Amino acid sequence: MLRKSLVAASRSEKLEHIVSTSPLSRGVVNRFVAGTTTADAVAKVQQLKDQGLYSTIDRLGEETKDPQQAQATVDAYVELLRALYANNLTEWAEVSVKLSAVGQALPGDGEAVALANAMKICEVADDVKTTVTFDMEDHTTIDSTLRILHAIREKYPTTGGVLQAQLHRTEDDVNAHAFKTSRIRLCKGAYAEGPDVAFIERVDIDKAYVRNMRTLLDSEAYPMLATHDPRLIQIGQALALRSGRAKDSFEFQMLLGVRPEEQLRLVGLGHKVRIYVPYGDQWYAYLMRRMAEKPANLALFMRSLVSRS
Repeated sequence: MLRKSLVAASRSEKLEHIVSTSPLSRGVVNRFVAGTTTADAVAKVQQLKDQGLYSTIDRLGEETKDPQQAQATVDAYVELLRALYANNLTEWAEVSVKLSAVGQALPGDGEAVALANAMKICEVADDVKTTVTFDMEDHTTIDSTLRILHAIREKYPTTGGVLQAQLHRTEDDVNAHAFKTSRIRLCKGAYAEGPDVAFIERVDIDKAYVRNMRTLLDSEAYPMLATHDPRLIQIGQALALRSGRAKDSFEFQMLLGVRPEEQLRLVGLGHKVRIYVPYGDQWYAYLMRRMAEKPANLALFMRSLVSRS
């Protein structure tokens, strides 16, 4: 119930206005969002690099119905990629792109528009010697997103994709993408899905995550294990050891501002850790989904608010 309420809140313009204009909220958001500008994102990547942490950067925004806004998002990613290159950071940073932000949600030929726009971003990323990962959104977009990923990989084979363990279909999708050069981020899933398409109980989602993690670690793919759950991290370490994987042949991924001590602990153990770094003005929906994904994130946000009040 709480999760559904938070997902609904992410779409509430009234609540967005209240939270966005609160001076207390702004201070807390700075913990979880790099800032609003390209310069803010680049500065955060540099800070993380200095700690031995890699980054994947997301310009916030999704479900655009405006072709001009989709183009503006492409332009912003191009600017970001060029700035990372100018600051010698492309070895430490890639970008994450929501296809609905670059045209997928447009009526009619949205998928074709998204493919063309995504290809442009990937061209620039390749030019500056880094990579792109396409974020996964709700279940209705999966087939379209995977078609675009397949088309992009024909030219840029190491382009990354995301699969959500909570969905019933994901085990088949993982098996289909567990091949050499395939970069797959495995997450639990941040969208409130129905029982017809997804596991609902936490224990079932966790079990599905472990099954999919095992498949990826036993394959020739490059697994990107996105979780803050200490149990799943420990299981991932054990499975990697069992499969004989070198520590540089997979990575853990975590959100900016969540369990920073654990991020550094894993780096200290020799693991590659990549931080999901969001930036931009449209942070409200992102923050609500992160809280919906895990109640502990809500508690963390509320404690941060109280500590500033």
